[in-house]
Amino acid sequence: MSQPVKAARTKRTNRSDSADGGESAGSRRAAAQRLTMRRKLAAAAMELFATQGYEATTVDEIAARAGVARRTFFRHFRSKEEAIFPDHDDTLVRAAAVLDAAPPHENPLDTVCRGIKEVMRMYAASPAVSVERYRLTREVPALREREIASVARYERLFTRYLLGHFDEGAHHDGDDDPLLAEVAASAVVTAHNHVLRRWLRAGGEGDVETQLDHAFAIVRETFGTGIGAGRPAPGQERPAATVSTQEDDEVVVMVARTDAPLNEVMRTIERALKR
Repeated sequence: MSQPVKAARTKRTNRSDSADGGESAGSRRAAAQRLTMRRKLAAAAMELFATQGYEATTVDEIAARAGVARRTFFRHFRSKEEAIFPDHDDTLVRAAAVLDAAPPHENPLDTVCRGIKEVMRMYAASPAVSVERYRLTREVPALREREIASVARYERLFTRYLLGHFDEGAHHDGDDDPLLAEVAASAVVTAHNHVLRRWLRAGGEGDVETQLDHAFAIVRETFGTGIGAGRPAPGQERPAATVSTQEDDEVVVMVARTDAPLNEVMRTIERALKR
């Protein structure tokens, strides 16, 4: 940041910084209040689903149980099946923040594993609620479909992140990085879901984060050394064509990429013939 040249300008800057800080604090308070209300509505929905059944429960009843108006419910959720997943939107934002703040030297797969831990922490923060929600999603197809849709959002986030570390425009024969990126993202999500389901079936007991680290170690061992193996090192470019000669028979053998510009290939041939 450049240094201010006048004291008066410094004061204005400080006031501006203070205003920005106040605005950020206000945004954080609003987000916290929003999440609190979403969780309150979710708790009311789960109580009613458990006591009188999912199909028999109406949005009006959920709102009344939470002590709010029907319009308040629809400010937070679009439907009653969405109401038992109050934290997914905020967790998705936190997971994306982990990816955005990743240090440049970190392996992308390690970053994704750290990102999805935000999802596990969401469940582990309220084991009893998570176990009951798991029971409900097993019994109600509409809730199960909603859960699947939520999982798909995480998978898309992580796949986009991994694919963002590969230059698909420079794809060449033998380069499986894009395929590995998609498979690895699916593997991370699958490993997470496997550990989560096992923990939920056990009543939410046990060190779930240690179990998750073990599952991620298997994913890293399987995919971690393969991703990026087909790409040149940073700062290096893959040659358009390579040439080898066999002097005894005066034979020139050239290997060129299928996407190599023709003028580069011709220059390579000319240089080889002039040797």
